Amino acid sequence: MALPNRPFNRPSGPGGFKGKFMPRKEAEHRINHFIRVPQVRLVGDNVTMGVYPTQEALKMAQQLELDLVEISPQADPPVCKIIDYNKFLYDKKRKEKEMKAKSKSAELKEIRFTPGTDDHDFDFKARHAENFLKEGNKVKAYVQFKGRAIMFKERGELVLLKFAERLAELGQVEGLPKLEGKRMLMVIAPKTQKKKKEGGASE
Repeated sequence: MALPNRPFNRPSGPGGFKGKFMPRKEAEHRINHFIRVPQVRLVGDNVTMGVYPTQEALKMAQQLELDLVEISPQADPPVCKIIDYNKFLYDKKRKEKEMKAKSKSAELKEIRFTPGTDDHDFDFKARHAENFLKEGNKVKAYVQFKGRAIMFKERGELVLLKFAERLAELGQVEGLPKLEGKRMLMVIAPKTQKKKKEGGASE
C-alpha cells in the first residue's frame, strides 16, 4: 500500500533525518520542516552550491541522512547547510566552553623590580614568571622608581629587556618597555606550547 504523498510533514522520528535533535521554540536555528520559505541557497562541501526549492533541499538532506539547517535567515533567499545538526551544536558548544575556560584561567601576573635588583632576586622572580607563562598567564613586569631613582630609568629598561630575554622561550613581548608615572613596564604573553609538546611526544 502506497503511503500518502505528504513530503516532509512532521515525521514520525525527531526531524526525520540522522540528526536526532527536535527543535524547540528556543532553538538557535530553524531546521528541516521548520524552514518554511519557498527556496533556499545551499552552501557547503557536500552539495552543489546554488538556489534550490526548499522541498528539493530537504530531499537532498534526507538522501544524505543529514539535516537542512538555516544558518543565515536574513539573506534572500536564506542560506542553509546540509549537516548533522547534533554534531554542529556539540562542536559549537565545545568551542564556546574552551574559549570560556581559557578566558577565565588566563590572568595578568605582576612582577616588580627596582633599578638595583640584584642577580639573586632577578633569578627568583624570573622563575616565578616562567611558571606563570607555562600556566597560560600573561606577565606584567615593571620597575618601580622611588624618589631620585627616576634618573636611572635606563637601568630599569635594561632590567626589563634582560627579563624578556630570559623568558624568550616561553613568552613574547607585547611592546617595548614604556614609562608610566614612576613605573616602567612591559607585558609578556605566553607562547603556544601545545604543538611543541605534541611534537616531543611523537618522537
